[in-house]
Amino acid sequence: MTKPTAIAAGIAAAALTLSACSQKEVTYQPEPAYSGKRPSLPAVPTLPNKAKKEGDSYTVWGAMHDLRSEVRRVDFDGKEVSIVGYIVKTNYDTACKDEKAPEEGEECVPKCAVHKEGKADPEGCAAPTPTFWIAESKDEKDHHTKAIPVKGWASNFAKIYSFIEALDKDEKAEMQDVFTGSNLPKPLPVVGAKVKVTGAYGETFSGASGGSASNPRTGILGAKKIETTEAAAIIAVLPGMKVSNTPKKK
Repeated sequence: MTKPTAIAAGIAAAALTLSACSQKEVTYQPEPAYSGKRPSLPAVPTLPNKAKKEGDSYTVWGAMHDLRSEVRRVDFDGKEVSIVGYIVKTNYDTACKDEKAPEEGEECVPKCAVHKEGKADPEGCAAPTPTFWIAESKDEKDHHTKAIPVKGWASNFAKIYSFIEALDKDEKAEMQDVFTGSNLPKPLPVVGAKVKVTGAYGETFSGASGGSASNPRTGILGAKKIETTEAAAIIAVLPGMKVSNTPKKK
């Protein structure tokens, strides 16, 4: 090693030594994971304490809950089940062609379909399939999201019309619906009654003369049997009908 090189190496070593001596030893100072202040969290929600079954039957809430469950929905596939609930709506007086509720102040009744059976509907008449909705409570107003539509118990309003007339003459009257293959329910479905409906329940319904229907939100119940467990304060009458057994008022 030459003398200049040795001098340079010595200077570099001295510089490193001085640099190391000038650095202060850093000690670890642990800090808390949070500031010590309690976080502001929302209150724990109260889960609904509702029963899924009433005896051997589903409640309306229980049926809709399990239909939306990936695990439990298979319980309805190809099987008949019973669901209990209060009738909160019928489409007797709101049977528009598009099945939508009428605008405020607009009259909307199935005039074209309200007649005795055996008479053809006039051209352009497209009344929907007779339907009623069951809910958990008789005071439920939201039939769109909290009630299950029930179809398949009557094929058309003409059949209901003739049955109402028959019952007005003889309360023991029975009437079969050829299309559904079963008798019309007695008493006829009416708002306020509590019923037990047995049939196929799912997102779609195809057992109607007017075509199929779909409702993935609440499901649709295709009725095979309807039992009234609590009678309503009124009887079923279609718009414009006059019967001697005048419906009671609530």
